[in-house]
Amino acid sequence: MTSEFVARRSYNTDHRSPLRFILSHVRRNPVFGVTMVIGAFSNAALASLVPYYVGQAFDAVNESADLQVVTNMVIAIVLSQLLRSSLQLMRNFSAEIFAQRIERDVRDELYASLLGKSMTYHDFQPVGEIMARVTNDVRELNLMMNPGMNLLIGSGMFLLLPVFSSPLLIHPALVLTPAIFIILYVIAQYHYIRRLNPASQAVRKTFGDMNAELAETLDGLQVVKGSAQEEAEIRGFNKLADSVRDAVVHQGRIEARYLPVLLLGLANAGGFVHAVILYQQGAIEVGQIVAYTGQLALFGFPVFSSIRSFAQLTLGYASARRILEVITAETDLDQNVSGYEADIKGAITFENVAFGYVEGQRVLHDVSFTIEPGQTVAIVGQTGSGKTSITKLINRIYDVDSGSVKVDGVDVRDWKLESLRSQISIIEQDIFLFSRSIRENIRFGRPDATDEEVEEAARKAQAHDFIMSFPDGYDTVIGQRGVTLSGGQRQRLAIARAFVTNPPILILDDSTSAIDSATEDRIQQAIWAAAKGRTTILITHRLSQIRWADHIIVLKQGRVVAQGRHEDLLETSEAYRRIFARYEGAQSTQESQAVKAATDTRGH
Repeated sequence: MTSEFVARRSYNTDHRSPLRFILSHVRRNPVFGVTMVIGAFSNAALASLVPYYVGQAFDAVNESADLQVVTNMVIAIVLSQLLRSSLQLMRNFSAEIFAQRIERDVRDELYASLLGKSMTYHDFQPVGEIMARVTNDVRELNLMMNPGMNLLIGSGMFLLLPVFSSPLLIHPALVLTPAIFIILYVIAQYHYIRRLNPASQAVRKTFGDMNAELAETLDGLQVVKGSAQEEAEIRGFNKLADSVRDAVVHQGRIEARYLPVLLLGLANAGGFVHAVILYQQGAIEVGQIVAYTGQLALFGFPVFSSIRSFAQLTLGYASARRILEVITAETDLDQNVSGYEADIKGAITFENVAFGYVEGQRVLHDVSFTIEPGQTVAIVGQTGSGKTSITKLINRIYDVDSGSVKVDGVDVRDWKLESLRSQISIIEQDIFLFSRSIRENIRFGRPDATDEEVEEAARKAQAHDFIMSFPDGYDTVIGQRGVTLSGGQRQRLAIARAFVTNPPILILDDSTSAIDSATEDRIQQAIWAAAKGRTTILITHRLSQIRWADHIIVLKQGRVVAQGRHEDLLETSEAYRRIFARYEGAQSTQESQAVKAATDTRGH
């Protein structure tokens, strides 16, 4: 499978090669493609009339000084170019719409594909590199169509017209120079593109690497500043910027050695000599020499425009290849559209589960336990024992390597993925909030929630008071990742977001770690009330929550070493006693520090 979710089904694009991918998007906009071709042909045809009319006027002046013929030729030129400009407007308008629609469709398809990829895929992808593909690479496809393809089609018409118009309107023998030029031009362009294509791919790759480094540094800017490593990061970024510069310069050197410019000069000289010879033989008139040299001058447009158009085409092709690498990347999970779908009751079973994020490096070994519907279970263990990994297997963010995870007796791999995940809410220790209003963040998992339901969820999470302290209340827009809020405020908003979805299974992964004791007591009561009638899994070091649990699972180095109630485990499990003693000691220390701080404050 290439994705967990297929966000849109309107695309029927061919992913077998970058060229097929581009053409499949081109075929989705046939009308504008046709009008662009018609405009390009008419542009070349009407442009070729100008030297013909000029030649006719030259002969009229040279032979009989008939100014009426000259006047007629001037009127013909003016009318033909007015028509040409109108058709050019249609061509350029069509080309721009054509390019913009393709960019929009490719960006939409790529974004939908990224949302559908599994977390295993995203874990190993630099965000900056992905951003470069979603933004710059897709933009390059737009530019490949316009001006790239637009200029290429237009210049192709300018190449063909002299081959047909010269023998038809002037003399059959004059087809020789245009024909030889086109043959040599095609050969030269073939070798030019072969050299230019890898250079363009290098430009896109180095830009992606630079963008990835930039995104990572900005994401970790607080660490960079806290470690005073600005200079080191600048040096590293400059090396990547130099790589981009060198790749672009290398592409420029290839473009500078553009052989068709030399061929154009030779064609003009050779064609003029040939026309003079025919004149000396009495086969053509002087005005026809003027008309013929004007026809050869039309080759100037394809020669000079193709420097840009072919460069743009190779960049677009390289970008299409990079986009396809994302779209066609295999993911570990599938959407399972025809899978099991039902209201979850809350039973969870792990049967001999083994799992690792990287092949050959297991973090869970032969894990087995059962959670009954409506039961509150605490999972405890040392850092790195696999507590969080267990929660990510329940809603199938990852799949097990062996064994099985079942919800209500059905293997999670047999569930329809959307049905499974929509009924499980996880509040993680690393809270993520969007740069949107508080109201939108709370109702994110349930967009149809009313304002009253949002406020009720916030009250349960003890978030309503601090929300109302902001000038805009629930309409307050928070910064990226919620950086404008304290840790405790972010966690309370995340808890409110979980409450508003009212899930049958609620998982709290150390979700009250950044909340003070007084607030925790209030949230504890809210969680207790919310846990009634639903399965709740707690990953915590708070003793109050551990004692509160109906069942406790003790992990050590990825294995279940004990299970049971708090009192029983204190008597039977040495591992649990050590963990409990450590938590108890840490909490006592925190309480002592709080008392000392309060005493010092009163003393001052």
